[in-house]
Amino acid sequence: MSLHHDRRTFLLASTTAVTAAFNSSSLFGGPNEQVSMGLIGCGGRGTDDTNNARDNTHAAISWLCDPDDERRARASQHFGVSESHSVRDMRVLLDDPGLDAVIVGTPDHWHAPAAMLACEAGKHVYVEKPISHNIREGRLLIEAAERNKVHVQHGTQSRSTPMMIEAVKALRAGIIGDVLVAKCWNIQRRGALPPGEDTTPPDGFDYDTWVGPATMIPYRTNRVHNRWTWWYHFGTGDMGNDGVHDIDYCRWGLGVETHPDKVHAPGGKFGENDEKEFPDTQQVTFQYNGDGSFGAQRLFIYEQRLWSRNYPYNVDSGAEFYGRSGQMFLSRRGKIQVLGDDNKP
Repeated sequence: MSLHHDRRTFLLASTTAVTAAFNSSSLFGGPNEQVSMGLIGCGGRGTDDTNNARDNTHAAISWLCDPDDERRARASQHFGVSESHSVRDMRVLLDDPGLDAVIVGTPDHWHAPAAMLACEAGKHVYVEKPISHNIREGRLLIEAAERNKVHVQHGTQSRSTPMMIEAVKALRAGIIGDVLVAKCWNIQRRGALPPGEDTTPPDGFDYDTWVGPATMIPYRTNRVHNRWTWWYHFGTGDMGNDGVHDIDYCRWGLGVETHPDKVHAPGGKFGENDEKEFPDTQQVTFQYNGDGSFGAQRLFIYEQRLWSRNYPYNVDSGAEFYGRSGQMFLSRRGKIQVLGDDNKP
């Protein structure tokens, strides 16, 4: 299967996840009732998610929010949203009692705070990955959803695909025996971060609102709009940006549901000598002890190399599961292989 086709399959899965999140009669009443939706964060990912939701006949895009006037204006024209419903401050749209749900497509540091504000306003939420910038925020978001009795869906769409669901069912059914070790990888060539300079924010960009809950630091030309991923204040590196998809379905297949007991994470910037603050090379192991009895332990491994195009099975993104009686290879690029204990298909 070609990589191009695999990517289209993955995007189709993303569409299914977004539309399913906001197309449930259990959430919004009858099957013909229209859902009023708002977008918080009008960049590429948020716009893609909202396009997917708009394709659902029950969804109407009624509000847009972004601190960048130019981005917001483009989105307003694209989605046909009036100027009065296109705002910098998300609290304005969350005050609308007619708004049912929001998509949060902001930089990482705003994911949990924006989603929590939406929950407190009684709105259902689709929030992009990673669900939070730190562990504590994630727990607070779960509590906010439960307290306000609203639904929150997290944008790790890979596990919404039929292929992933069937593969994990097969693992649970024992196709390769007890799964003791799982490994996933994120290997691609990202390139260097162009050098930047501290300067005054451009006109029409509310930098103070963009920074929001993070500690204020100077505006830097290589820090906003697609570059924030690489900075501690705003992003989570590529482990939280792209690797999170593989971590999600790999951990799901391994069958662990708690935090690990031990973490070992060597790595660093081996490939590019630039301004990125996050590693481009990582080898992270997570050990789960279970109840401590023999056979309860599990090991999970994550590999990352952002300066290479040499990857296993000819896929930049994949996972291997090692059981007592076989091995499964699985990729969100649409590939799967199961080997028995004799190393044969």
